Amino acid sequence: MSERKQLADWTTGAEAIVYQSCARCGSLQYFRRSFCSACGAADPLDKRASGEGRVYATTLVCRAATPETRAHIPYNIILVDTAEGFRMMAHGDNDLCIGDKVKARFAPFAGRLIPYFEKTK
Repeated sequence: MSERKQLADWTTGAEAIVYQSCARCGSLQYFRRSFCSACGAADPLDKRASGEGRVYATTLVCRAATPETRAHIPYNIILVDTAEGFRMMAHGDNDLCIGDKVKARFAPFAGRLIPYFEKTK
């Protein structure tokens, strides 16, 4: 396996969403791995996402899972089908509905910087 430099993303404090693309089969994956989850090829390429997509599913959380999240109640957890073609889970405006076009910004949540989706026209 070669040593490729990973792009910084929100998990490291950068305001970016990064996904991977397999050079061999073209599959996309959101969670970083050292191999393609579809074909097993080594070293999928990191790519930066646009932050645009459509809401696939949404659920409003009304009970805090931890003391740190209590200040954010209620908050919306959504699944977004991104413009690039992968699906990700994130936070979003409480009034989002399935099918809404959204764009990510980054916001603090329980002491971390997270992707947060808002409705666009």
